[in-house]
Amino acid sequence: MDLGEYRLQYETEGLALHDVAPDPIDQFHDWFGAAEAAGVDEPNAVTVSTVVDGWPDARVVLLKVVDARGLVFYTNFESAKGRQLTEVPRAALTILWNPLRRQVRVRGSVELIDGDEADRYFATRPRGSQLGAWTSPQSTVIGDRSELEARYAALEQEYEGIEVPRPARWGGVRVIPIEVEFWQGRPNRLHDRLRYRRAGDEWVIERLAP
Repeated sequence: MDLGEYRLQYETEGLALHDVAPDPIDQFHDWFGAAEAAGVDEPNAVTVSTVVDGWPDARVVLLKVVDARGLVFYTNFESAKGRQLTEVPRAALTILWNPLRRQVRVRGSVELIDGDEADRYFATRPRGSQLGAWTSPQSTVIGDRSELEARYAALEQEYEGIEVPRPARWGGVRVIPIEVEFWQGRPNRLHDRLRYRRAGDEWVIERLAP
């Protein structure tokens, strides 16, 4: 299958050093707001890349918090990504807002958020998602979908009329950035790339060739 026919020209405005905030989190909030305003579906969808036995692994999750402390998503710690993040506490994040021809790349170290914070977030999830967190032995081999459906039905009965607690194996992961790159598509593949690089307590902003 030849995919070379898919060549779009990115006729978008440029990205200059004087256009961006001194702090990458502030710049992220600015671009995220633009993605929301543009109606991008699930603008918080992010590809999380990890390493296992020297091999890269990646999947898409949903960011739940972005603040001065880092970027947070939630997962089952017994899943493939949960184990990988525990064994090698580093991650890369990639966010694509294609209608805006924008991409954000993050590299950083990983820490687990505390149980109280995870409890508070878990309590805000839809009840079905709470039960789903108990139902799925994420990333393990199962024989048939009916196993999940039977387990879910049993949990519905078990927790009928009462609050669903957070499973101990489920919680939050915070990526603490050391590098954040903002990529803006431009004509002729001469894209704009501005990278924030942590240098002590400061952020250094550099332009990268496309």
